Amino acid sequence: MSDYAPDEATARADLCRFLSACYYEPAPEFAEENLFDSLLVATRQVHPDLAEQARKLGEAFASQDLQTLLVDYTRLFLGPMQALASPYGSAWLNTPVPTEGNPPLAVLDLYSEGGFDMDADFRELPDHVAVELEFLYLLTFNKNHADAAGVQNDSATTPTTIAALRERFLHEHLGAWIGPFAAAVKANATTDFYRELADLTERFVRLESAQLSLH
Repeated sequence: MSDYAPDEATARADLCRFLSACYYEPAPEFAEENLFDSLLVATRQVHPDLAEQARKLGEAFASQDLQTLLVDYTRLFLGPMQALASPYGSAWLNTPVPTEGNPPLAVLDLYSEGGFDMDADFRELPDHVAVELEFLYLLTFNKNHADAAGVQNDSATTPTTIAALRERFLHEHLGAWIGPFAAAVKANATTDFYRELADLTERFVRLESAQLSLH
């Protein structure tokens, strides 16, 4: 078991990071680094209603061999001809299909506002679900830091400014396409792991969006 024991604010940010990791190619490190134990702890802190599903996600990974998971991952997100559940936001937002020379400008603008720089060696397009969840992690982490520091003199780093950008990102981008994406994964996945992951991701994003609406 992991000795990971975050407070609620840290757990909320980390949930984004843990879910993001699950959308990369399945690997032994998922289990070796206690990814699913940590994800379960984080859900208990932030959204207890999701804890049972987080537990099932870890069990689904442990019960399936990596080769089968990799085949399902490839079918869903890579192809070979056409991905059954495209992991790119542009596929679900009726925008031009992005390429390296024609990236999705809307999400790049949000990344720029949030100070999010993608590694030059990173080979995925910027609206990949894993990248967008990583950006949500950064916004949540920065909001926690600003709240703790009480930073008010820089308009780009105030809690209010960061929270507003996080709300825009959830409502206008990730929250706008996570539903149809998750539905496609659940309809086409052959493993419980990816069905559980898609449903957990959608529920988490919906809960985070709903919480913003209450403030």
